[in-house]
Amino acid sequence: IRRAPESRGAAAKGSTMQGITNKRALVTTATDGHVDKKIRMTTALVPSSSDIKKQLIETKGVLPRTSTLEAPIMLLTGHSGPVHACKFDASGKFLASGGMDKLLFLWEVDGKCENIATLKGNDGPILDIHWHRDGEFILTASADKSGVVYDVETQEKIKRLRGHTSCVNSICGSRRGDPFVLTASDDGSTKMWDLRTRGHIIDLEDEKAKFPVFACCFSDDSTQAFTGGIDEEIKVWDLRKEKVLYKLKGHRDCVTGLELSVDGRHLLSNSMDNSLISWDVRAYVSTPRFTRKFMGHRHNMDKTLLKCAWSPDGTKITAGSADRQVYVWDATSGRIMYQLPGHQGSVNEVDFHPKEPIVVSCSNDKKIYIGEIIM
Repeated sequence: IRRAPESRGAAAKGSTMQGITNKRALVTTATDGHVDKKIRMTTALVPSSSDIKKQLIETKGVLPRTSTLEAPIMLLTGHSGPVHACKFDASGKFLASGGMDKLLFLWEVDGKCENIATLKGNDGPILDIHWHRDGEFILTASADKSGVVYDVETQEKIKRLRGHTSCVNSICGSRRGDPFVLTASDDGSTKMWDLRTRGHIIDLEDEKAKFPVFACCFSDDSTQAFTGGIDEEIKVWDLRKEKVLYKLKGHRDCVTGLELSVDGRHLLSNSMDNSLISWDVRAYVSTPRFTRKFMGHRHNMDKTLLKCAWSPDGTKITAGSADRQVYVWDATSGRIMYQLPGHQGSVNEVDFHPKEPIVVSCSNDKKIYIGEIIM
């Protein structure tokens, strides 16, 4: 692995980001600084998909590159502690990452994947990151009991969301309409903010059972909010009435991550019971809201808040795992498509690139990998 000490991306030579069985892998070769534009075969790991195996046979073991990255796998270093969150912006040109070192890193997602900015403003570890809509703002949730809003163009902190009395575990912005933001905290509350005003405008709390909330997100039209935490169930809130509409029950341990599909029809939840569940959250459904359970990834005694994500077309899901691997499932069949090794610590978040067949993962090992997959 060619490292770049000053927070820059590096091509991961011989890495196993594109693989899952125990036979062969796809890696890149570099000669005199030139990265070969073909992926060559070597002893390591590859996807077990029959379609991919067939393609390898037809092309005699050589597959074309599928992205604009300098190499099929890029290693991004620079964080001095565990990296808790990483997300692509809507254009796919930039990546944001944050973690224990309290710093928000911005990276270019092209060529060498260089670090273009390091933003300060959080007084505690960054636990979650969200790009607000078109990428004009970046939202961060922090253990310093607040959320922070950064202006991407000026690279400055422009607003701090204060009001929680404990760690803020999750943050999410509305997809359309008014510029609303949700924050979920260990204090048992989920607060909604309007970026145009001071203070929160809605406080969502279950007075009967006030447990820490680990994850939150908006519905597609921002009229509802989904929250999950230590009480093992997902609450669906009506934001106009500030009441719980219904609850999604199926997990047997803490809910650590929530993500709404791009089309807004399904909600994905990650839980410490070592499962992910897809739920139908459309307004009116005649069938059970439970859609499918996905198994394979692991949580451990560290109780890290592992997140989850949908692919842009909604056909795949992904999640990190305490067993140091990245998992990608087929959203329809529930089959594991990729089980990607490489990290040396718990993988906390994985995200799909919005336009190219690329995934990014961050880990407690202080590293970020960006790698091509075969979609």
